[in-house]
Amino acid sequence: MPQINESGDHAMAKCEICGKSVQFGKSVSHSNKRTNKIWRPNVQKIRVLENNRVIRKNVCTRCIRTGSVAKAV
Repeated sequence: MPQINESGDHAMAKCEICGKSVQFGKSVSHSNKRTNKIWRPNVQKIRVLENNRVIRKNVCTRCIRTGSVAKAV
């Protein structure tokens, strides 16, 4: 299901901290047939503490796990 941002447009699967976004490539079958493939990062919308304010950001799970962002509790 696509994400929708405040303006009603579809939001990109992009981390607002590190900038990680989708990557494109090919799936290669056993018969060597190639089809287009897209890899999407695991982006979660979380509440983040920034400048003593709580805001919502799209953050990849790697940034959450490494502590690059302070989650609001």
